[in-house]
Amino acid sequence: MRIIQATPEHLDLITPMFIKYREVFGEPAYPEQSRAFLAKRLERDESVIYLALADDEDRPMGFCQLYPGYSSLSLERLWVLNGLYVEEDARRQQVADRLLQVARKMAKETNAVRLRVATRADNLAARALYESIGFEQDAEFANYVLPLD
Repeated sequence: MRIIQATPEHLDLITPMFIKYREVFGEPAYPEQSRAFLAKRLERDESVIYLALADDEDRPMGFCQLYPGYSSLSLERLWVLNGLYVEEDARRQQVADRLLQVARKMAKETNAVRLRVATRADNLAARALYESIGFEQDAEFANYVLPLD
């Protein structure tokens, strides 16, 4: 497999996986809105998306999406991993591992102090994956969410 940084030209490859990713978390498909959301993030350089493609073809195998952030305490850049999906027929082929390694490399190359990720507490497979890569649970800070609906 090969991992590339996605551009707006890759929207047709990313969008179907992005929709499946959203559906895993119980969100509606919203194909047009999903594509527009991704397009805006890429066109405005508000997100970095890595795309895993099968070596022999341009068949998408998975993606990860990262957003830049900054830490007021460390006065440094950080990256937030907010989307990781691997197609069902590509699972158990180290796709997620490779995507996360590329994300880690990019974070280091941009002088980030950390790479953050959150997942549902009951998503044991994702938690095991993140821990196998070296992610640690934050023991110092509790995370809260303020819904603005």
